[in-house]
Amino acid sequence: MTAMKLTCHCGAVELRVTPSIPLSQARHCDCSFCRRRAAATVTVPLDALEVLRGKDNLTLYSWGTHTAQHYFCKTCGIYTHHRRRSDPNFYGVNLGALEGVNPADYEPLPWHDGVNHPSDR
Repeated sequence: MTAMKLTCHCGAVELRVTPSIPLSQARHCDCSFCRRRAAATVTVPLDALEVLRGKDNLTLYSWGTHTAQHYFCKTCGIYTHHRRRSDPNFYGVNLGALEGVNPADYEPLPWHDGVNHPSDR
């Protein structure tokens, strides 16, 4: 895949990401946090995400094991990306924040079972 631009709503945060899977393989997660957020995500390796602008404008939310680290723009509140709990070697990035992408074009997207996470057993 080629590099893509990802921005928050207000434009304070800009990332360059290179997904490791086709956008058509994006998915939702039904864990307690993601189902409330409802943003579909696409997988990006850690070394394939670069913050181009607004690193100081990103805020972090984490809970439980603190493995998953969810980043948001402090100004507009848009979720940009998170370090995956299922595999901390990857980020999940907000499909709807990728420039020129409308998640509706990829629906229906599958759901990942985050409620029954293997780390919780």
